[in-house]
Amino acid sequence: MMGFTALSGDAVERVIAGQLQSAAAVALLRQAMNVFGLMFLWQVFGHQGSASMLILWSVGLVASMAGGVLLDRRRRTGSGVTAADLRVHGCTGLMHGLVWAACMMMFSSGHSASQLVAHWTLISCIMICGAISYAATPLAATGFLLPCIVGLFFMFDGPEELPLRALATSYALSLLVGCFIYARTFARQHSASVQLEEKSEVVSLLLREYEHGASDWLWQTDPARRLNGVSPRMAEMLGRTPAEVEGTLLVQILAGSAWESGLFPAELHELADHLKRRENFSAIALPVEAQGGVRWWELSASPRYDETGVFLGFRGVGSDITEQRESAERITQLARFDPLTGLPNRAHLREVLDKSMVGMRTGVPGCAFLMIDLDRFKAVNDTLGHQVGDKLLTQVARRLRHICSGSEFCGRIGGDEFAVVIPHVAANRGIDTLAGAIISGLSAPYQVDEHLLYVGASVGSALAPQDGSESEALIRSADLALYQAKSEGGGVHCAYEPQLHAQAEERRQLELALRDALEKDQLHVLFQPVVEAETGTVVGFEALARWTHPEMGPISPAKFVPVAEEARLIGPIGEWVLRTACMEASRWPAPVRIAVNVSAEQLSHPSFVGAVVSALAQSGLEARRLELEVTESVFVNADTGALKILDQLRGLGVQLSLDDFGTGYSSLGYLSRTRFDTIKIDRSFVVGASNNKAESLAIIRAVVTLADSLGMATTAEGVETETELAMVRGLGCRKVQGYYFGRPMPAVEAAALFPADQLRARA
Repeated sequence: MMGFTALSGDAVERVIAGQLQSAAAVALLRQAMNVFGLMFLWQVFGHQGSASMLILWSVGLVASMAGGVLLDRRRRTGSGVTAADLRVHGCTGLMHGLVWAACMMMFSSGHSASQLVAHWTLISCIMICGAISYAATPLAATGFLLPCIVGLFFMFDGPEELPLRALATSYALSLLVGCFIYARTFARQHSASVQLEEKSEVVSLLLREYEHGASDWLWQTDPARRLNGVSPRMAEMLGRTPAEVEGTLLVQILAGSAWESGLFPAELHELADHLKRRENFSAIALPVEAQGGVRWWELSASPRYDETGVFLGFRGVGSDITEQRESAERITQLARFDPLTGLPNRAHLREVLDKSMVGMRTGVPGCAFLMIDLDRFKAVNDTLGHQVGDKLLTQVARRLRHICSGSEFCGRIGGDEFAVVIPHVAANRGIDTLAGAIISGLSAPYQVDEHLLYVGASVGSALAPQDGSESEALIRSADLALYQAKSEGGGVHCAYEPQLHAQAEERRQLELALRDALEKDQLHVLFQPVVEAETGTVVGFEALARWTHPEMGPISPAKFVPVAEEARLIGPIGEWVLRTACMEASRWPAPVRIAVNVSAEQLSHPSFVGAVVSALAQSGLEARRLELEVTESVFVNADTGALKILDQLRGLGVQLSLDDFGTGYSSLGYLSRTRFDTIKIDRSFVVGASNNKAESLAIIRAVVTLADSLGMATTAEGVETETELAMVRGLGCRKVQGYYFGRPMPAVEAAALFPADQLRARA
């Protein structure tokens, strides 16, 4: 305000400019008062011999007036205003004050009382005029009034004039304080005006942005709800000119072609209600016919009233939210539909099932849930790649959608699993019919690129409310039924039965117990002898895992091995059996071998070779004395790496045996790709041959001939009688295994079959 501090900023500059403009507005009054004072002094003192002093003082007055004018002009020609301009203006006030202080000193003594009164009257007028002209610039007011106050001491210098001096000084100081008060008030008011102006500019800028922005515009209506003052942006969004839209009912514009029929969307009814009740509304989204199509607009508005409370209409903002709406719909589509097949996803299926379950409770007949799993789909992915698998899934979805063309609601759960919700079904008959159609339709061949593919389907179903009164329970029941269908070989439909839940609970408890079996030393290994068919000499043993639970007792391998495979426990259990068997076999005589069964899962991990090497190294067993038995199931997926791992094991010197030959996916192709040392003939063929079944006899002869031609040995499994032994001997089997020679036995009993001097002491 004084100009001593150099502040920056547009607001500061504008306040300084306001101070200087206020002073400049009354500068002419100050100059006129100076001229009047000059003339008054000549009139009062000019005839008393003071002409020389008056001339000198008059020159000083004119010089100060001219200097002030020059300084003001110089300031005005500069670029912008600063605090320095206030200081320059203060110099003008100081010169003005010094001239009039000199006047009081020069003409204060040697004059009559009437002249003194006239002189004081003139000085008081000059100080009032100066205070008025410098009121907005306190620095100039100070520069003017302080010399005047000093001059008063010369003007009233007599002892008897002391009261007059005090009165005049108080008068001058009051004028100075008044200037400061006015200047402070002026600065505050002008600063507030500047801030208000800046806010107005911001509001104007925002309004212009609304007008010229990409998707927003302003609109307003009159009391009759007709558009007025239509903005170019709004008209552009409608694909019309402002003149075409001006005066049209807002609701008519928004309704478009529906105006004639009266079939308005619910959102338009909501907006019309707000307009009718004259109340605020915000973010109402509604479809509008514009630009040759349907766009989504979002409108907000408030009612307008004048100062007397008369309703003037509405004023608001509009936005085009078509892109946001479409984006939200795409997100909803992704959240509720499978991106690959376009079928409803798991969450969407669950919503439909929940609604069907609610309807069932209100008296509608029960609903059903079907789970579908593709058979042999993994082989397609493994052999032909996921791209072909995805195309196959797309065709499966197309067929399933065609089959479920009625009230059924089909979707994809994930992977190769699909599901169907039947909202209304009274009995299993309709479920059986639909399940049969699904299995038949999905089992037909598929043409994917240049591949002709065959996959089947298994279906598990559950019916509410008897199989589950809640959605989660019904889904779990259908899943159990699907598991049963898969365990029966696939390609069938199984409906849920109560015992399936009991079996599932038993499997779950068995799995939990099996996870603790290794840690709690509940597993043990038994050894079954393998003998020469001709001499009966023991040439090896097969290691067999057994489990004795402290509460459930002995548990059959037929029970716990499938559970171990499903729970991915077969790997650690198999490795433990391998290490244990190798450690026991290292104590037997050198020629005797140990055979260990290996699962397909173990052969799918490259780390299995390292586990075999580690077991051999820790036990000290020679690699040629270890025989690993594999089943034909490991060759179903040729790209699993099983063949490579088997080749690596043979490179270590480990013997390989093909177990259960002829009972599974028998193919002579893999016999030429992998070198086996032994082929084991399943007991079912041994029993059949002992009963003189021609097929079994032919199969054993063929296997023996094939093995001999390939340089492999044959082992007949399950020989329990002397008749069976004689038969397999006659057919040419070299080795025999079965109860006839010994049941699976503990390691101590197995070691007792050899002379004590041939056994090596345990390290």
